[in-house]
Amino acid sequence: MNLPPQSPPQFLTLEESAKVDAALLSSPEKFLTRITISSLRLLNHIAHEYNVTIEDLTAQQVIAWFEKDSKIRREQGVDAAYLKW
Repeated sequence: MNLPPQSPPQFLTLEESAKVDAALLSSPEKFLTRITISSLRLLNHIAHEYNVTIEDLTAQQVIAWFEKDSKIRREQGVDAAYLKW
């Protein structure tokens, strides 16, 4: 059975992006803020996959997750991976 392709995860909503744009921050600070919000979303996903809290995630688990997602992308294509890049 073929499942329909999943829409890519949204790491930063339009509303959040607008709030970052409106913040009294420099351009580099706004960029870092966007990366931080997106990273939080990704860490939540990784923690959920490992069935742990974000606080209990280890660097090794994060690395292993990226290796797994990268392998899926190489072997099954971008659409099968979680990160779409």
